[in-house]
Parts: sequence; C-alpha cells; structure tokens
Amino acid sequence: MDLQSKLIASSPAHQARLRARANANGNGNGNTNGTEGSSNRARTPSPSGITTPPLLSAGTGNKRNQMSVNNKGPEREREAASEPINPDMLKSALEDFKEASKQRERTPGASPSRKRVRGNQYGDRFIPNREGQDLQASFSLLHDEGSPSTPSRSKKRTPYGELHYQKTEEANRMFSTLLRAEMFDNTVPQPTPPSMSPDPTLQQSSHATTINDPSRPSSGGNGSSSLNQASPTPSTPVKNLFTYRNLAGHPTPSTRTPQSRHGPRLNTRSELYSLSPVAMRSQQMLLNPRKAPRAISKVPYKVLDAPDLADDFYLNLVDWGSSNKLGVGLGTCVYVWDSQSGRVTKLCDLGDDTVTSVNWIQRGSHVSIGTNKGYVQIWDAEKGRRLRTMTGHTGRVGALAWNDHILTSGSRDRLIYHRDVRQPEQFLRKLVGHKQEVCGLKWNCEDGQLASGGNDNKLMVWDKLSDQPMWKFSEHTAAVKAIAWSPHEHGRLASGGGTADRTIKFWNTLTGQKMNEVDTGSQVCNLAWSKNSNEIVSTHGFSQHQIVVWKYPSMTQVASLTGHTYRVLYLAMSPDGQVIVTGAGDETLRFWNCFKRKNNGHDGAGSMDGFGLIR
Repeated sequence: MDLQSKLIASSPAHQARLRARANANGNGNGNTNGTEGSSNRARTPSPSGITTPPLLSAGTGNKRNQMSVNNKGPEREREAASEPINPDMLKSALEDFKEASKQRERTPGASPSRKRVRGNQYGDRFIPNREGQDLQASFSLLHDEGSPSTPSRSKKRTPYGELHYQKTEEANRMFSTLLRAEMFDNTVPQPTPPSMSPDPTLQQSSHATTINDPSRPSSGGNGSSSLNQASPTPSTPVKNLFTYRNLAGHPTPSTRTPQSRHGPRLNTRSELYSLSPVAMRSQQMLLNPRKAPRAISKVPYKVLDAPDLADDFYLNLVDWGSSNKLGVGLGTCVYVWDSQSGRVTKLCDLGDDTVTSVNWIQRGSHVSIGTNKGYVQIWDAEKGRRLRTMTGHTGRVGALAWNDHILTSGSRDRLIYHRDVRQPEQFLRKLVGHKQEVCGLKWNCEDGQLASGGNDNKLMVWDKLSDQPMWKFSEHTAAVKAIAWSPHEHGRLASGGGTADRTIKFWNTLTGQKMNEVDTGSQVCNLAWSKNSNEIVSTHGFSQHQIVVWKYPSMTQVASLTGHTYRVLYLAMSPDGQVIVTGAGDETLRFWNCFKRKNNGHDGAGSMDGFGLIR
C-alpha cells in the first residue's frame, strides 16, 4: 500500500464512512445482535490494513436502536469527522513519508545514469562521474596543466623565428664571454676596484692588498709571494656617535683611535662585500643596455612568375637598374618590369639565340645583353630599340659589368674584353688569365678595380684597364661566381665558392691579404652588400636554398629566408638598397624587405604590391 492510501485510511472522515457502510450492510443482512455485529465489524480489517475501532453507539442490539442509527447516519458522520486524530497512526504515516522522500532525493556526489543496456548499444553522450572529487580544488586548478576538471592543454610551440634565433645567439655569446672571464681571468679581486671607488686616493693606498681566492687559479710569478702575505681582516669604520661636554660647556677633545690600529679603510661596494656570484666587471657587462635585434620578414611581399628562367649556375639573368626597372632574361627574350607602375614590357626577342646575361648601366636606361652565341648587345630600354651589337667572343657571354662607358664581358672562351661603347672598335683590352669559363665580373668604380671569378676556382683582381692581374687568389676549391665589393670600405672584396667550397672569403685588395672567411654549409651562388648598413646578403643552393643576411664583420646571421625550392641562382638589389629580388630554377622571382631605409625620401620600390606575371 502506498503512502497516499495510508493517509486516506487514517483520516477521520474515511473512518466515519466505513462505519456507516458497515451499519448499512449489517441492517441489510438482518443481524439483530448489534453487539455481536459491532464486535465483528471491529475485528474486520480495513482495506488499508488498519483495524477499525468499535462503534460506541452500537451497544443495545435492538432493532429500534438500529433504525435510529440508520436514521442518524449523516449526523453520526459529522460527529466522526470531528473526532480527534490518532497520534500513533499519524506519527507512523509521517515517518513513512520521510523515508519515501529520502529515497527519492539525489545524492550530490552521484551522477545521473541510465539503466545499463546490454549488447553493442552505445550512446553519444558522456556524463562524467565526479564522485570522490574535490570540486573546489578542481575549480582552483582550472587553468593549470593537468587539471582534473579540464582537458590538458597542448604545450606552447617553441618559437623558431629569426628574432628568437638572434636572441638565443646573443645570450650564448654573453654566457661564453662571462664564463671565460670568470674561469680564465688571471686577475684576482681587489678590495677596492678602481671603477667603483668613490675616492681616487684610495686607489693608490698601500692597504689595497691582493686577496687570494683558492677557487681561482693563481697567476705565475707572484703567486708564491702573495700566499705568504697576511690578508687584512675587514673592519667597520669607527665613528664617534656622541660628543660629551664638560661642566664648563666646552666639548670634550676627540680621542679617536688612530687609523693604523683599525686596519685599512675598505670600500663597502668592493667585491669583498658583493653577494653576486660573478665579479663586478661581469655585473657591469650584464647591466649594459644592448641593442634590440632587427626583425626581418620571413615571407616575400611580392612573387612574380618567371617561365623559362634557366637553372644554370654560370648565368646572370636578373639585374635591377638605377631607373628602378628590373631586367630579366627568359629564354630568347628580355623582359623589363617597372616597379612603379607594375607593368611588364617585352624589350627584345633574339629569335634563334638565347639570353645568357643581363646588366644595366650605372646611370641611364641602357642595358647590355649577352647571348649564347657570344654577342653583346646594347639596348635603350626607354625607346625599346637596339643601339649596338659587339662581337669578339667565341662562347656564351655569362658575365657583364659596367664602369661608366666601359663595358666588360666574360665568356666561356675564358677571355675578358674591355669595350668602350663610345668607340667603333669591338673591344679595347683583352684579358687572359682564367683557364675555364668566366662566370663572375664586378667593377669597383671608386678604386677602379675589376674582380673576376671563374670555373677554375680562381679569383683575380685587375687594376683599371691593365691586361695583367693585380692579385690572384687560389684559396677557393670550387667555382667563384659570387663577387661583391663593399661600399663602406675601400678595397674590401667578398667572394663565395661553389658546392665543394661553401665558404665566403673577404679580401683586402689594397694589401692582397685574406681578412676572414666563414663556412656557410651550402653552395654560395650570389653576394651583395647592403647600401645602407654594413651587412651582406648571400644566396645558396643545396640543401636549404636559403637567403642569408650577415652582419659584417662579426658574420653573425641577421636573418635566414627560405621559400625557393631550387637553387637561388640570381640576386639583385633595388636602387634604394631596401629590397632584394631573388630568382631560382623554380621559375619564380621573390621580393624581400631586408634592409632599412637610409633616408625618408619616397621611392618607387615601396609602391610595389600584388602578384604578377613577368610575361
């Protein structure tokens, strides 16, 4: 029986109705013994299992009384309704109600769960079980790694940017310097370092005795004598804090102890009192402000498609002129890209010949073109017409260089020709020195020196129009195509070797000495000095095909740019010196912002935007 049935059975109204129904049943059956019938009815259990108490008015047992009882049924029901409630039954019903309510309550630690379904039936809803967990502690650990209340977060990716690389290199160099100074410095700490002493007279004091530290290696010579010397004990300077007056009011004469009895006067800022694990000079090195590394974008801001751009190490097919126009040789044609307008124009088509080199004159719109048949052509880029064709070479012309009106050409026939474009002669001087193809030529217009590199692993320096080399350098072990003169120092030449060499070497052409060299780890294809800072950029081949910006003379990497999928064989710099363009066998030209602006003047290189097609 449920709780509701119990409560209904225990109510007085319900009991009165039961009594009336029992009386009616008794009269209908003809039972004259009212006492027996009432006693029987009292013993009869109710449907709810509760025994009905005996009726007080059913004691006479005669028919008259039964009739009176039947006639007074409604009145008897009203009297029964006003009867008091049995406290024991009410208490029992309330206890049952409380037990039933406790069974229906949900425990706070238990999670709702459905009845287990047998078989391969799975639900898509996950209800976590938090039983036995400290929810307050889990909430406090909400943002910590490994928190039970939240899934574990992935660790932050280690930065591998060039700025991070520069900071790491700077920290490594600083650590090496400090470690070398702390371990191998022959000097020992003094009681009063000269740089920290406020009194210059203390530096010459005879009390500045050398202190020997057993943890540091002692310097030879005076090491044994310094060990025999007794080191003074540091003492606090003595001062008279109080001055006493006698009865006459005159101050008492000073009775200070002589300085000689208290030992030397030491500076509290000396290394003897320092709590730092490094020396004072190392602390000053750490506290010195350092220049923040320069961040260079690792992504080219412009990419041009260059179909049929040759993947040949010995050619020079890209050059940026002073008129802010880029000349590119593609197959049999030469195209000119205007950086201000973004337009691409076709300058010439050689027909049955192939373009092997392109080079602009220093000032003006004239461009020289070397061909596979050994011809050298001069074109006016503004008017789009050919001015002159010069002969002399029997092999392809892979290198060209201008010096005012002098045009120098190098060829596979191992010869170098100086040509004066103002004169009708085909060439002015013939230089013989290389044993294989000439693949690199660069003029130093200020000093009047010409540098040439060849496939014979030789680097030669020629003075002006002389037919004999001024210097011959044979230190490279591979072809020398990458050549660049420094615009910041007289006679400073940089050269790079091929796959078997992989080094960049620096030369002083005024004295003929090698200044420095650095192993780059890959083939050096091109070199170019920055016009605005003392930095140099190099392009490389296998295996990373990267462009590297170096800080000179320390030769520390400022940036390493990647993006080409083939050897970066071509390199040119904008007239303002801010932008470089690189070309590779992947038939793309990529423009990089590598160097800062030298002045605030506006230039056309900054107006280049978007992507384009070179033809």
